[in-house]
Amino acid sequence: MSDRSYPSRPHVGVLAVTRRDGRLLLVQRSKPPRPGVWGFPGGAQELGETLFEAARRELKEETGLDAKPLEILTVLDFINRDGEGRVSYHWALVAVLLEWEAGDAAPLDEAFAVEWLALDEIRCADRPFLPNVEKVARLALG
Repeated sequence: MSDRSYPSRPHVGVLAVTRRDGRLLLVQRSKPPRPGVWGFPGGAQELGETLFEAARRELKEETGLDAKPLEILTVLDFINRDGEGRVSYHWALVAVLLEWEAGDAAPLDEAFAVEWLALDEIRCADRPFLPNVEKVARLALG
């Protein structure tokens, strides 16, 4: 999409919140926005694609994993304004809970690293996280 920066409307994205044995998969982003920061795999929903299909696709593209979508956990607003107050990014991010089915996680297209983390490890980690990672992790792990 050519209007992701300074959009004329909000965009819809998904976060693939993938659970396996009481841990969640997080990736260290390699591309903007916020390279080097940790968060859930995800990206833009494509035309004609359900939210579950988008989450499953994004997870596969970014990590090589297969997982079964279970439910929508929450929706988050990601709005950034420039120094003049203009909206430079506006995303509605739908956090979809998935259960791991197959594959070994690897940092593919958009990640420097991947790691399975428990909630306590997320709370105590000495690394930068995207906003709301802990909030979404609590929803995913109860």
